[in-house]
Amino acid sequence: MSTTWYECKVKYRKTDETGGQKITTEPYLVDALSYTEAESRINEEMSAYISEEFKITNIKVANYAEIHPFDNADRWFRSKVSLLAYDEESGKERKTNMYLLVQANDVKEAYDNTISVMKGTMGDYTVPAISESPIMDVFPYFSGEEGELEQLERFNALKASKPEVAMEIEDHMEFETAPEEEAVV
Repeated sequence: MSTTWYECKVKYRKTDETGGQKITTEPYLVDALSYTEAESRINEEMSAYISEEFKITNIKVANYAEIHPFDNADRWFRSKVSLLAYDEESGKERKTNMYLLVQANDVKEAYDNTISVMKGTMGDYTVPAISESPIMDVFPYFSGEEGELEQLERFNALKASKPEVAMEIEDHMEFETAPEEEAVV
């Protein structure tokens, strides 16, 4: 099952190192089935961390093929991976880009983590870019921990209630075209 990640921007009052308070907006990622569920999940997750009032300012689908957390890492990096394929018909090499979100402490470690994630890949690939992501935290639907049976049941109920998408709908309607009316000058 492919997951859909939603980037949610949350605006709240934050206490800085000097003890002063300032209003900040930070992006977070949540795994959800819809925008509505993403909003519900980010509200639930942020309520556990922020005791004061907060506001969700934006929700959008994130362009990440995969998310890879690593232990003992505190920042998220966006790795651009170019998959290389040879097109036999045209005789040219094609590149398909995908983006991974990898947790690491610095760019070198992010590169090493990206290479370790891609180790089982059958085709050729390159890693043309790695940059630090502004993402503060990632909230997957399932973290792999024990005791998530209730969350699994809720996920399956939501998934079952989601309507199936029709493959393709053909339009068989025909319309008569009326002669164009003359323009009045």
